[in-house]
Amino acid sequence: MRNLLFTFFILIAFSAAAQPVEKLKYDLRYSVFKGGEAKLTATNTTYGGKPAIHYHLEGNTTGVTDRLFSVHDIYESWVNPETTLPYKFIRNVKERNYRYYNETRFFQENDSLSSTRSGGKKVPHNMADILTAFFYLRQHNYLDKLDQGEEFTIPVYHADEYFMMTVKYLGTEKIKSKMGTKECHVISPRVDKGKLLKRSDGLKFYITKDEDRIPLLLEFDMVIGSLKCELDSYKKQGVDQLKRK
Repeated sequence: MRNLLFTFFILIAFSAAAQPVEKLKYDLRYSVFKGGEAKLTATNTTYGGKPAIHYHLEGNTTGVTDRLFSVHDIYESWVNPETTLPYKFIRNVKERNYRYYNETRFFQENDSLSSTRSGGKKVPHNMADILTAFFYLRQHNYLDKLDQGEEFTIPVYHADEYFMMTVKYLGTEKIKSKMGTKECHVISPRVDKGKLLKRSDGLKFYITKDEDRIPLLLEFDMVIGSLKCELDSYKKQGVDQLKRK
């Protein structure tokens, strides 16, 4: 289950004056059955006296799945709003009897970081964490510049180690959703298939091609069938975007 949750989440203190910029809620479904949900909030705040964006992602199992696996995971990132690279990352995982907690501070100016679990270390340039990696793609119009079949890599720090995550651009596809029919960029991160994914490229992200670049759908091609993570609600600056469609 931990391998599945790792791929699923590849999306502390708030300032008193901070206001939510985006709120997204996703349902995790296997066939017609709901097995979990995830809530993602992006908030304007400060970090070390500098402007920052705080990303907070919380995922939980529900219903029968919760009785079987009991997952409650929290990922948090504080990022530089200009570069979208992280200042700090927290991973707080509770999956059945498994517990994992770590805080990582990034020093982008000298390509290094400090982990509460393993101390300081040098890392590649422009290091991201697993959560901010995909916001980087959203906010830099990166996907618009790619050709179908093209691959790229992103340096990512996760589970107290760094690796080069390879992502393949699969082109565009129209997807029906609660936001209506949307043309989406489709990308496939290459991950360890573990025991649940059918193959290492069995994960697809569908990101809307409009200016919001919303992660609309995630699909998992699993050994036991197809699993989907679908956008259920989306608020921007406090306004429900689904009701506007």
